[in-house]
Amino acid sequence: MKRNVLVLILLLCTLSVFAGDVADYVNLGFSDDSKYFMFGLYGIDYKSSNPYADIYTIDVNGNKFADKGVCTKVYNIDLQVGQDGSGALYNLLEENFNQLKPFKINHLNKGRIVYLLINGDAPKDILEFRDFQNNGKYHVALTQQRFGNDKKPSASFHIQLTVTDSSSKTTVYTIGLPDYKRTDVLKYRIKQVMFAPDEKSLVFVVEKEILDGAGPSIRYMVETVKLK
Repeated sequence: MKRNVLVLILLLCTLSVFAGDVADYVNLGFSDDSKYFMFGLYGIDYKSSNPYADIYTIDVNGNKFADKGVCTKVYNIDLQVGQDGSGALYNLLEENFNQLKPFKINHLNKGRIVYLLINGDAPKDILEFRDFQNNGKYHVALTQQRFGNDKKPSASFHIQLTVTDSSSKTTVYTIGLPDYKRTDVLKYRIKQVMFAPDEKSLVFVVEKEILDGAGPSIRYMVETVKLK
């Protein structure tokens, strides 16, 4: 009985923090030449209770959406109890197969993760890690600014990456758009950092907490950088 009460309390606390919905992030893989990276989001819209899915294909070298690489859809169906909406992502992939085929994504080619924010851990704005495969040191600084108020927020961010190679040469990269304010965004967190399969680019998975109706929802975006 005590365990059931504890589970109920934790559930109510979660619902009070996220009155919107929390999207699930899925790494869908890179092309074999590491030119493109694809990821998906899926979830259940808290307003309609309908499942939704988004697919984003990123031009890794350009740090931008690939042309015709974005697909989104909300499915007007009712889910059964216990379903998580993942079927929306599978259907969206199948429905847009011909549009996405030219990117030649290998779904088994997912890159190499060097940082992962574990659920429940406190997010960090400063990350430092050493990668022994590339024999380099990496310093990551997330800078974000919030504007507006609790009812009409917006926020900007950028990432400063400092790479020190085996010869102690240091290169600094600024990733993202420091002056671009995204409407309804409350805050940003770095969720993952990974190397592309060719080890020549880094991919940052950024979690966005956005104001959506009754409360905050979670979505994800990606920033990439070509290393010199």
